[in-house]
Amino acid sequence: MKPPAAPPEIEVDEAPPLRRSLRIALVTETYPPEVNGVARTVACVVEGLRARNHAVQLLRPRQQRGEKGEGNPHGTAADERFHEVLMRGLPIPRYPHLRMGVASKRSLVQLWTLRRPDIVHIATEGPLGWSALQAASYLKLPICSDFRTNFHAYSKHYGIGWLNKPIMVYLRKFHNKTQCTMVPDAALRDELQGLGFAGVRVLARGVDTQLFDPARRSAALRESWGAAAQDPVVLHVGRLAPEKNLVTLVEAFESLRQAQPRARLVLVGDGPARAELQARLPDAVFAGMRHGEELASFYASGDLFVFPSLTETYGNVTAEALASGLPVLAYDYAAAGQLVDNGVNGWRAPFGNAPEFLRLARLLGGDFGGLRAMGAAARARAEQLSWAGIVGNLEGIYAGLIDAQGFSARPHIAAQPA
Repeated sequence: MKPPAAPPEIEVDEAPPLRRSLRIALVTETYPPEVNGVARTVACVVEGLRARNHAVQLLRPRQQRGEKGEGNPHGTAADERFHEVLMRGLPIPRYPHLRMGVASKRSLVQLWTLRRPDIVHIATEGPLGWSALQAASYLKLPICSDFRTNFHAYSKHYGIGWLNKPIMVYLRKFHNKTQCTMVPDAALRDELQGLGFAGVRVLARGVDTQLFDPARRSAALRESWGAAAQDPVVLHVGRLAPEKNLVTLVEAFESLRQAQPRARLVLVGDGPARAELQARLPDAVFAGMRHGEELASFYASGDLFVFPSLTETYGNVTAEALASGLPVLAYDYAAAGQLVDNGVNGWRAPFGNAPEFLRLARLLGGDFGGLRAMGAAARARAEQLSWAGIVGNLEGIYAGLIDAQGFSARPHIAAQPA
């Protein structure tokens, strides 16, 4: 029987894999140039896998009309380790700058029948991820997944707290259909296991220490914020939305200003809470979305990173701030729980303890010289977060899943490049 014709919703670029490498199908609803922690992390994983001579097929939504994916049908040397399959995308409610992928199980079954991957890695649990899960299960491919966003925690911030339980039921069903669910720390692993998730593994996150670097500090940028050399700049990077607990950010800055009246607050990002925040913080700098080296310069030009969110699965911005030489004030969980040492490179308040968070903000505001010393320790800690080592660990997880399930298709792991 001939396979069915490919539906028009996908654009496929074929590229043969390299010898002695794995074929990895990586499925994600978000990818650069979209700006969020998931997109940045997935891009680092893709580049790391390519550097280790694996062939990566990236499946993601088309972000704009007429967009073409990388790679071509001929598998030339320039793209033989990477090609993209672009799916039809729809705007995500309340996040119009992001798109969720729309695909059918049938279209992915055909795609992976013609070009069978050794493993399917699903980074997000949206409609595209669900279709990929169904198709990979039908083809009996090994599947791993990431738990990256606390959708169940977000629901209470948008007046739909009643959806918390059904969302968790869906997430548990989704991840338990995979052979492995990867999380960034042991605390989240233990939490999910307690909620009935199976096969949960810890895979740490890295940070790009070449991009995020204290050397990008800019006196001119600080001057544009109205900050003199001895004026502490408090930085926050992230979506301006209810789930980020920005009320505590405002109160923490007000508390810090009791000790440092000349302190400045700079917020990088955008979102539905921006207008309300601007009304409450008329002297703050609202920088909007920033990318790449410009974003890195914003980080490096601050003096303290304040991040009061209570809904992160990790919080890449914490690691980016540390790499940029900023001490961090955050709650004791996720990335801060792993990376911030009290009194060394920042401070951690007990989870959800807002009065202690405000006390620490006032304490830090009164010790400008100490912030500089903490900044050096922050950079030193971030330098330990090598993406190369983390991707190597991921490679080992892939190999273990393939071997454990008896999948014999191309089981070779590529040697690390010299």
